[in-house]
Amino acid sequence: MWEGRAIGARREIAALASAGLGVAELHRAAIDVVERVVPTELTCWASLDPDTAVISSMTSGPTRIPAEYEPLLATYEYSGGEPHTFAELARRPEPVALLSDVPQREVARSGRLNEVWRPLGLCHEMRAVFRVDGTCWGAAGMVRRGDFTDREAEFVASVTPALAAATRVAARCGNHRAGGDPAIVVVGPDCVQRAATAAARSWREELDEIAPGRFSVLLRAVVVGARAAASGTFRARVRDASGGWVLLQASRLIAEDDDETVVTVERASGGELLGLLFAAYGLTAREREVCHEVIAGRSTSDIAARLVISAHTVQDHLKSVFGKVDVRSRGELVARLRPEERVT
Repeated sequence: MWEGRAIGARREIAALASAGLGVAELHRAAIDVVERVVPTELTCWASLDPDTAVISSMTSGPTRIPAEYEPLLATYEYSGGEPHTFAELARRPEPVALLSDVPQREVARSGRLNEVWRPLGLCHEMRAVFRVDGTCWGAAGMVRRGDFTDREAEFVASVTPALAAATRVAARCGNHRAGGDPAIVVVGPDCVQRAATAAARSWREELDEIAPGRFSVLLRAVVVGARAAASGTFRARVRDASGGWVLLQASRLIAEDDDETVVTVERASGGELLGLLFAAYGLTAREREVCHEVIAGRSTSDIAARLVISAHTVQDHLKSVFGKVDVRSRGELVARLRPEERVT
């Protein structure tokens, strides 16, 4: 019974990932899926910075924690010494942890338990991180009056990879850029499209202007790349009909007895094209480092200090870069590499 529920939940979560939701909307809908199997009095989910495991957004379940307790909860998350912080769980191999498994002496010192949950009449907590391909994309804190069972913990652990894969997709889809709405396409194991958002039709028409069937060919290419990659993701930059760039990113979804892949299609920004432009202009590794510093707006002396080279050497590199890129100033260089930014 529990395994069947887990399979169903993973499929529902995979379907949510293909709906074009932002992270908050995705988590709000996924909370309902999980709560049907593991009910709570209070639950709060977070999206995490994949590099640092710092909380970047929070989404509450149907019942919000009273406002006066929110600052305390945030403080204890980063105070040090608290059991099962999200950052700590992100470093553990197991994605789920129960407060009941913590030694009593540590529980007695927990500010989160004693100053937040107990005053609310709650004393049992389950926490989980959403990890896929070695990276944590989100986390959940669940509390209630009664204890959580081992079966419930197993269920949550079994759906965390699906939640991570869906959160990874939502993190991309929420980043709308000018020049066409991002689209989402779900592709099955046969590389045939199963579902797509409305914007996908416009992208298909635009790319098929170049050659009939180009959109389907590109989908297949990035899907095959994602399935072959250890990370479960693959990205490609391709030209559009007007000579601009389009970014396609594919990510495997977690679904039982299936192999669905979700692909996002969007206009590529200057930042995503930097590596390609550096290569196109034939810049050396050191010249690329200098360019990154210039784009960040740093002075010659700051660049010299950060790269541990002399100011004279910085100027030599810049002279070489200007020649290769055919510009005469830092402002022109930034405009060529990152047209949406300017150096004053």
